[in-house]
Amino acid sequence: MNSRKFAIIALFLVQLLYGLNYSYAKIIINQDFVKPFALVLLRVGGATILFWILGLFLKQEKIDTKDYFTFFLGAVFGVAINMLLFLKGLELTSPIHASVIVTITPILILILSSFFLSEKITKLKIIGVVLGFCGGILLTLLGESTRIGDNVPLGNTFIFVNAISYSIYIIIIKKLTAKYHPFTFIKWLFLFGLVLVIPFGYSETTQIQWHTFTPNVWFSVLFVVIGATFGTYILNPLALKSLKASTVGIFIYLQPVIAGVFAIMKGIDAVSPVKLIAMFLIFSGVYLVTKKPKV
Repeated sequence: MNSRKFAIIALFLVQLLYGLNYSYAKIIINQDFVKPFALVLLRVGGATILFWILGLFLKQEKIDTKDYFTFFLGAVFGVAINMLLFLKGLELTSPIHASVIVTITPILILILSSFFLSEKITKLKIIGVVLGFCGGILLTLLGESTRIGDNVPLGNTFIFVNAISYSIYIIIIKKLTAKYHPFTFIKWLFLFGLVLVIPFGYSETTQIQWHTFTPNVWFSVLFVVIGATFGTYILNPLALKSLKASTVGIFIYLQPVIAGVFAIMKGIDAVSPVKLIAMFLIFSGVYLVTKKPKV
């Protein structure tokens, strides 16, 4: 299997894990087993341990001193801000809302890539950017949730800022993926990230009533930590080694399909006209942004 095919398979698995993660995380948070920031700490803490254990069996690479600051910046945007706002936003909105808004990420990556990675922006892509943002705004202003107590506008805003943060993270680590093996920088990324999220999640973590966990809750927590965190953060850098940052972003539009179907099956979300219109606008925007210009 060539490197490009492997990268594409890795990206699909990332979107599958993330798509299922919306429902599993929503179940944990909204049933009050674990609060959002506590779940972030469990995610980052558990994944950090797994990454460093795995690192013991791999060849150690020497890291340039100047790159530690880049690791730290990656942790700020790709771990701390990204995860804290994602799970807090998911607490207040629905899985379908969150997954649709996250599909704006390819558009954000394109914009950032044009500034920092010199990727060209065409008129067609500008139209795509406008359509995508219109869809996000529509969903934020008019979207509703079936769960009493949700604050959809605020939750959607958190998810949108989360998407911006994740896009910045993708740009930041692009050069690191070419310089280091993914396992090398990802363990440092999470170690820095763990230090950053402890102040936010420590208090909520001490409030967890572990004895109340059912087998389904335990499975959900382990899925969030091992599958949607450890697994995805390994697979994404592997894909970035062979693909452009903007290409990686294309696959993210699979998330609403996977998240929506699974959430409906679980009975924790439903489809509405506003969600469908917003999804159409965002998908149209993503299509135009990722469409190759005619030579």
